[in-house]
Amino acid sequence: MDELLEWMDYIEDKRQQTKVRHKLKDIIVIVLFATLANVDDWVEMEYFAHYHEAYLKKYIELKNGIPSHDTLCRVFGMLSPEILQQLYGKWQELLNQNEGEVLRKLICIDGKTMRSNKRKEGKPNHIITAWSKEDGFSLGQKVVNTKSNEITAIPELLEKIRIKGQVVTIDAMGTQTAIAEKIRLKRGDYVLALKENQRTLHEDVSLYLNDAEIKEELRKKGKYKKTIEKAHSQLEIREYYQTKEIGWLSQKKDWKGLKSIGMEEKTIRKDGQEKKEIRYYISSLNEDIELFSRAVRGHWSVESMHWQLDVTFKEDANRTLDKQAAENLNIIRKWCLSILKMVEIFRPNLSMKKKRFVISMNPAEFLEQVLNF
Repeated sequence: MDELLEWMDYIEDKRQQTKVRHKLKDIIVIVLFATLANVDDWVEMEYFAHYHEAYLKKYIELKNGIPSHDTLCRVFGMLSPEILQQLYGKWQELLNQNEGEVLRKLICIDGKTMRSNKRKEGKPNHIITAWSKEDGFSLGQKVVNTKSNEITAIPELLEKIRIKGQVVTIDAMGTQTAIAEKIRLKRGDYVLALKENQRTLHEDVSLYLNDAEIKEELRKKGKYKKTIEKAHSQLEIREYYQTKEIGWLSQKKDWKGLKSIGMEEKTIRKDGQEKKEIRYYISSLNEDIELFSRAVRGHWSVESMHWQLDVTFKEDANRTLDKQAAENLNIIRKWCLSILKMVEIFRPNLSMKKKRFVISMNPAEFLEQVLNF
């Protein structure tokens, strides 16, 4: 934490310095610490800072006292999200500086709408995030006005992050030839979901992989994997198939680097009933059923992160209307989620929500544990 605080001193503050009463560093630390301590809105952040002023002064100066909630929100509305993302990234670098690369990482891309962030007929922020599954960390994000704009925004997000040697997973909205090309040009690999937005390709792949003889052949050749899990009082059986035999696929030439196709067949058994879900994929991966299945299964991590933003941090209930302030709060929440995932406090196996609650009971004790893990 000390190294990170030193780095904060060099952040460019674009405010008119003659009118500045509160350091940018002080405001970022207040918001970060308060968010870890179960605080979700600007007024409560001000109250948190007043009540824990003595503890905060261990890390920040607070030369002119505690900033008001209006000041906290206004400054976050002026702060560049790119700068805050860089700060978040610096924290991750400090954590990983002595770690080697053990396996190819998954970069899962998906979007989430901040539902309360709109004025009357205006549109709320829709934020596309590139989430590193293994690190539990956001590599970057891009804000658009509507979900349909993901198609043009994803290449811009990919341009900003390092994906060389990693595997990018995207749901069907992002299964576009331009996106596949961008990933390959940046020397990454892709596993892209197929749905009706690529109708002909979806039909061809589904017909081929659902052929009983093809499935049997893939099982015999080891291009098949089966997992069985118990979760939520139900049995989940997942069967994965992958093949590089795609010379017959007429659209192959349209997708840069396309080397294989695959399928996940999920069977859910509960209370004597059975339900099947089948998903299809195109990929630049060679035949590697372990990596393919890990990529398909791993995409849930970004969806889980979005769920945590709502359940643990009540993001959809937050009514911050300033678009940039709302985006910066989104970055802070992801940062806090990354921190909370890595630490155990009070007792083992607490949920993210319970960890925030525990910190709120005694921030001086539990924040210290969290910040020095």
